Amino acid sequence: MTILSQFVLRLVFGTSLAMACTPSKLVAGGYYRNNLYILLGLNSLAVLVAWAVPGEGPPLWPPLVAAVASYVGAICWLYEKPWPGTAALVLIAATTLAGAWLSGAPGASAPLMLRALAVLDPLVGGLVLGLTFAAMLLGHWYLNAPGMALAPLKRLVLAMFAAVVVRSALAALGLGLELTDVGFDRGRWLFVALRWLAGLFGAGGVAVATWQTLKIPNTQSATGILYVGVIGTFLGELMSQLLSSETTYPL
Repeated sequence: MTILSQFVLRLVFGTSLAMACTPSKLVAGGYYRNNLYILLGLNSLAVLVAWAVPGEGPPLWPPLVAAVASYVGAICWLYEKPWPGTAALVLIAATTLAGAWLSGAPGASAPLMLRALAVLDPLVGGLVLGLTFAAMLLGHWYLNAPGMALAPLKRLVLAMFAAVVVRSALAALGLGLELTDVGFDRGRWLFVALRWLAGLFGAGGVAVATWQTLKIPNTQSATGILYVGVIGTFLGELMSQLLSSETTYPL
């Protein structure tokens, strides 16, 4: 249950931050409104998990605050109020990231490198999840509003690629520290390979393929490619969390 709530908080953090950074002058307001309802559902799930297993996962207040902010933000975008709507997205990102940090923080006696990775892991992992998910949702919105400029989608794809690169470096560092300091069970290598192939190499390849497709431009094909990216990043990050639950350093 802790892994589920951690995954949801990371996904909501990255998605809400990506939406907040998407210029509302170039994107239809319905994109924000409809997707805030998705965030409302995800935050509600996190609230139920925190309520069902108190003390074992994140505290109740981050997803609860984020759920309320999701509803308020959706109302703001319904009435075309971009500034308060964007503020709600920023609040959602801040509270869910805080929840992810609080549920995965190591003890004060932990090594400095482990504490640093515990801070960076939810942050960068959430960006990989959220940027990919937000880009897919935005690509889907071009089917409803084909006249929108491509610049916002291209920015999300570039940011997604950058996040995957940074995530790969952190995953390599965590794996190296685990092998050096603790050792590694051979039976886990298959899962490590799946984590890298789906969540890192695959996600990076999706970003490159999407970028090339947008040069045509063909937003429908780009959205289909991003669907694959969402599946890959979801699988990769879930596998990362499963592995990290049994290792000292996050993988």
